[in-house]
Amino acid sequence: MATTINDVVLIYFEDNPVAFARIEDINADHKEDWYHVTLLMLQLPLQVVTWILRDVYIDGETFTMGGKKMRLEKVVAPPATDEDEDNDEARIVQPSKLSNKRSDAKESKKQSETKKSNKKSGTKVVSLQDRMKR
Repeated sequence: MATTINDVVLIYFEDNPVAFARIEDINADHKEDWYHVTLLMLQLPLQVVTWILRDVYIDGETFTMGGKKMRLEKVVAPPATDEDEDNDEARIVQPSKLSNKRSDAKESKKQSETKKSNKKSGTKVVSLQDRMKR
């Protein structure tokens, strides 16, 4: 279960949970399998930070920051109880239309790299996908 935009994560510092954050955005870095992850820190005052992380770190693998062990753990809401199910007003369900932003970011990065290499060689490549949009 991959962690993606709008997921809430618990941040661990030296194996101790210290804060919750919501993933606001994930954009590809120039290095393969690295991403700029924008986090809304769910504390007072609210703060937005951007960390550059490998894909496996986003999904929960331990990494270091300033020599200190860090880890993100995706927060999964507990299942609803029978009491919650009886109270329809307490539940608000909104469909999610999120795509896997990491896949989109990788594809965008590959396309821009292809365009850059084509400019250097003097050839022009026309994307059929782009032409079909017209």
